[in-house]
Amino acid sequence: MTDRMTLQKCILGSVSTNCYFGKNNESGEMFIVDPADYADRIIAKVSEMQGKPVAVLLTHGHFDHILAANEICRYYRIPIYAHHLEQDMLLDPSVNMSAYSFEQCSIKVDKPLEDLQMIEVAGFSIQVLHTPGHTKGSCCYYLEDESILLSGDTLFYGSVGRTDFPGGSSEEIRMSLHRLVDNLPEDTVVYPGHDITTTIGYEKRYNPFV
Repeated sequence: MTDRMTLQKCILGSVSTNCYFGKNNESGEMFIVDPADYADRIIAKVSEMQGKPVAVLLTHGHFDHILAANEICRYYRIPIYAHHLEQDMLLDPSVNMSAYSFEQCSIKVDKPLEDLQMIEVAGFSIQVLHTPGHTKGSCCYYLEDESILLSGDTLFYGSVGRTDFPGGSSEEIRMSLHRLVDNLPEDTVVYPGHDITTTIGYEKRYNPFV
């Protein structure tokens, strides 16, 4: 990560989801990744970091990554980005599983994304990597200039995301994992949707799913 960026997180929600805040230290603009729950805590974190949110990036549509998304986007008047194949899941509480939590959630994607698309957010160049397996429209966000991968529930420290939910596929998630570890630089730092950070190099050597 360069001096131009500050990346921090809050751990939120019933299954300890990592919500990330990427701030451009030059402009103060910020993107928020996977606003899992507790919008008040997210707003407090933004205030603490003195950031100006410009976008919400969703790695996928499961309830534990999205429950505060609508409230955050209304509060800051900012768009939601997600892979286009995740739109149906995000709209349907029974599919994104928020119907079985304390709060049903239906989200419309403002900026549908394509595989390998480059987007400019908060002054950062971000590449969208479609990584199906956990869900059909799971994606990772790769910031090459910062040597950062925001991997959602595709890649964890020494593991991968579950594949037993609707739209999951163990074959696809292995292919997605290989796409990451075979093509990204080994010094890329991986920020997953749960648990601790890792690196592409470590996962290439030690992840049992490789």
